[in-house]
Amino acid sequence: MGAVDKESRRWGDGQASACPYCDLPQDRVPTLDHDWVLLEPGLDVLAHLVPAERRWITLSDGRVAVYAVCPPDPLQRCRIEHRLACSGQQLPDLWPWLTAVRQENARQAERRAAAEPPLWPDIELPDTG
Repeated sequence: MGAVDKESRRWGDGQASACPYCDLPQDRVPTLDHDWVLLEPGLDVLAHLVPAERRWITLSDGRVAVYAVCPPDPLQRCRIEHRLACSGQQLPDLWPWLTAVRQENARQAERRAAAEPPLWPDIELPDTG
């Protein structure tokens, strides 16, 4: 693991550690389930911009919990996992239906690119000028 700036911004009781993919700091924060989650430090986002199962709110004791209320309060802010913001990792499949659409579009683009271009007959068009 890489070194983390000692002055990195910490939220709650989280411990800063370096991401093995991008070497940037990430906050290791306890959850309600007596587990840990690695959150993006210094970033809180309006909750309605984040999918319900990806919203983490900080509780009064410093732990975090998933905030899956739909629709969320328009002013509610949340944190996100570092892996969603990490430049060294691929984005997880947040919307499976959209991934399926992207895959189908890729197949269509491949079929279109592989198809022969239409043959246009050599016809002399009238001059419109």
